[in-house]
Amino acid sequence: MRLMQLDLQFFAGAEEKTEKATPKKRQDERKKGKVAKSTDINTAFLMLFCFMTLFAMGTFMMEHLSSLYQHTFTEYIHWDVTTQSVGRVLKEGALEMGKVLAPVMLAAILAGLAANLTQIGFLFTTEPLSPDLNKINPIQGAKRIFSARALIELLKSLLKITFIGATTFLIIWIFKGDLFMLAFKTADNAVAFFKRVTIIMGVAAGLALLCLSVLDYVYQKYDFEKNIKMSKKDVKDEHKNMEGDPQIKSKRQQQQRDIANKRMMSEVPSADVVITNPTHYAIAIKYDETEASAPYIAAKGADMIAQKIKEVAKANDVMMVEDRAIARELYDTAEIDEVIPETFYKAIAEILAYVYRLEQKV
Repeated sequence: MRLMQLDLQFFAGAEEKTEKATPKKRQDERKKGKVAKSTDINTAFLMLFCFMTLFAMGTFMMEHLSSLYQHTFTEYIHWDVTTQSVGRVLKEGALEMGKVLAPVMLAAILAGLAANLTQIGFLFTTEPLSPDLNKINPIQGAKRIFSARALIELLKSLLKITFIGATTFLIIWIFKGDLFMLAFKTADNAVAFFKRVTIIMGVAAGLALLCLSVLDYVYQKYDFEKNIKMSKKDVKDEHKNMEGDPQIKSKRQQQQRDIANKRMMSEVPSADVVITNPTHYAIAIKYDETEASAPYIAAKGADMIAQKIKEVAKANDVMMVEDRAIARELYDTAEIDEVIPETFYKAIAEILAYVYRLEQKV
């Protein structure tokens, strides 16, 4: 019997995660850097940006490399090997290489930013950099290697190799005639041919990878949604944490009502008149030109609160007038500290005039 209870507790604790992640769950995962993202999109963007940069800046880069090559064999070769000369050669060479590589490096940075902004928007977090012992746990590592996800990644890699390999082979096959005729061309023409074909192959491979990366992103999105699913208990616990414990929340609301009622009751002694139902509603009306342009509701209540308002009014000699219709309508249409609606101006003016006449007689 006890063993059966333990089994029931185990299965109850291992509740199946069938609910979609809540917005708070998604936000918490995003803060940890866990988002649906395909690295293939980053690679595709990188290839496209870099090869397009080579196409646009290729002439500029070749001129700088040729200039560096010529300068090396016409100027540097005659220098004596000294500390100063070696330092100058390294400095000038690094500067020229920096000019050559700068466009490609800038394109790579822009590609990385564009790929990430396209997929997940702006996100900066250091959470993935924090040490995690599970990453070096051999048991967890073995599970990752022999998991279904690893098999899927292997199939994806094979598909990418096949698809991109076929694309590049097709480009070479298209230009096979020019390739066989390279022996009869000048060096400049051969370099121009290889430049053109290489850029076409790179752009074509980037577009092919981009097409595959869309499918990969769909899979990553599905896998991410599956991993962040929540059980019904998780959803309830999160809601409870966000809203607070119902008992504590109810107690807090009751305290707020008590404070509001005490403040409201403190206004009753200064009211001009209390209009009653007579048993269910009580509305305390006050008219002070320095506070409002028209009479306003100083306090109102129903049932027990109405009885309390009448008790306070009686103890402080505040006049009470019975008018069932006005008391009920004012209770429904006007709030505390609000000026009475215009439709009640005439009726309230008559009641106040009546009260003022009685007070003068007294």
